[in-house]
Amino acid sequence: MNNKPEKKHWKLFHKLTNKYRMVLLNEDTFEEVGNIRLTRLNLIALFGIVLILLIAIIFSLIAYTNIRELIPGYPDAAMRQNIRQNTMKVDSLEYEQAIRDQYFDNLKRIISGEMPENYLNDTTGMVDALEITFRRSSNDSLLRQQVEAEEQFRLSVLDDEHVNRNLYDMHFFTPVNGIITRSFNPLEGHFGIDLVTNPNELVKAALDGTVIMSTWTLETGYVIQIQHDHELISVYKHNASLFKTVGQKVIAGDAIAIVGNSGELTTGPHLHFELWHDRIPQNPVEYIVF
Repeated sequence: MNNKPEKKHWKLFHKLTNKYRMVLLNEDTFEEVGNIRLTRLNLIALFGIVLILLIAIIFSLIAYTNIRELIPGYPDAAMRQNIRQNTMKVDSLEYEQAIRDQYFDNLKRIISGEMPENYLNDTTGMVDALEITFRRSSNDSLLRQQVEAEEQFRLSVLDDEHVNRNLYDMHFFTPVNGIITRSFNPLEGHFGIDLVTNPNELVKAALDGTVIMSTWTLETGYVIQIQHDHELISVYKHNASLFKTVGQKVIAGDAIAIVGNSGELTTGPHLHFELWHDRIPQNPVEYIVF
């Protein structure tokens, strides 16, 4: 009884290994042209090898040639590039939108007397203020004495909250001394001036105020904005590093950054300085001597 399964296996093996001859005859003369000796096992192995080679060739053509772009629903190279670019732009727009929302929220908080939030600010470029040593020149000391003497008898200083002074009567501190390489031109979208100065030059606050933005952007690099009285805002772009964070109070002449070359919209170390009054860009040259 136990030998029957073994006999069945041997019969199957003999069937697979039985040899057959395929003869090719001439139909007119019945002359043998050729013959091939095969077994069922050889036919199965040959069919398997041909199938594996066919699968490998098809896979190689789809993986390493442009034939795959003919498959319905498969994107071509241009479409994949557009998808990557659009993904990067959407990510940048989401980040810029979050910073914009935080900017307006900080304005509301400052107006209402609350402390602004700075959770989106990048502090990797901040410099410890304790490590900075300031060297005041003799000309700077003389200028400070002159300004203090002029302001001592100004009535507007004594009652600043109830007097709407003209911008031309205000004493702006020069952010940096340098050469203007690009002038104010709002028609071309240039809402400030570009100043080229010495490397690692300190950037100073133009007026007393509160820092409302201190962060890094893709186009303008390290940026700091200060809210002043009388609806004035000063903007300092392309800095190498920032000294102040959102919510800090600054005094005219305080060091707030270092001139740099950060951001995509820059061709060399310089300071891009903007001055806005009541949401309208102003030409800084009309109020500040550079």
